[in-house]
Amino acid sequence: MADGKSGKLIIFSAPSGAGKTTIVHALTERFPRLEFSISATSRQPRHNEQHGRDYYFLSAEEFRKACEEERFVEWEEVYAGTRYGTLKSEMERIWRKGNIILFDVDVMGGIRLKSIFGANALSIFVMPPSVAALRERLTGRGTDSPETIEKRIAKAEQEISYADRFDYVVINDDLQQAIVEVETLVAKFIKE
Repeated sequence: MADGKSGKLIIFSAPSGAGKTTIVHALTERFPRLEFSISATSRQPRHNEQHGRDYYFLSAEEFRKACEEERFVEWEEVYAGTRYGTLKSEMERIWRKGNIILFDVDVMGGIRLKSIFGANALSIFVMPPSVAALRERLTGRGTDSPETIEKRIAKAEQEISYADRFDYVVINDDLQQAIVEVETLVAKFIKE
């Protein structure tokens, strides 16, 4: 797919809780040709998540088989025993419709996608205003145990160190301002 037959893609990465998913959803409302790429994961769905809408939920064995069959553009073991990946079929489905793919992926996946697709990809790192603010957001979600939140915070501190590997860093200390900043970057990229 990186052979010139691909279209454009926009990559968003951030530590868990930084607000990237909210920003991505705002962009899909503003730009009708942007379509959210649904990632595959080996984790169990949360109470409000649906297969094919939020993620493609695969068992550990299904995920392993898809890796062996090279059905992923990229994949990563984000947390021990929990994998996330981008299915080639998902990207092809969106490009066939003439749309631009929006990615909401982990940091290493974002770096990998940018390295594969180069100038056809715009990569944006959404930075939380602080680690303390990130902890507050994760706690406020009410979806994770305190232990899980602490794992996410430790991972966030590591992920923040990779921010300079992205085309742009947007600090999300004011959600509406961050959305406007991202909309400006995306509009420019689409016109190029």
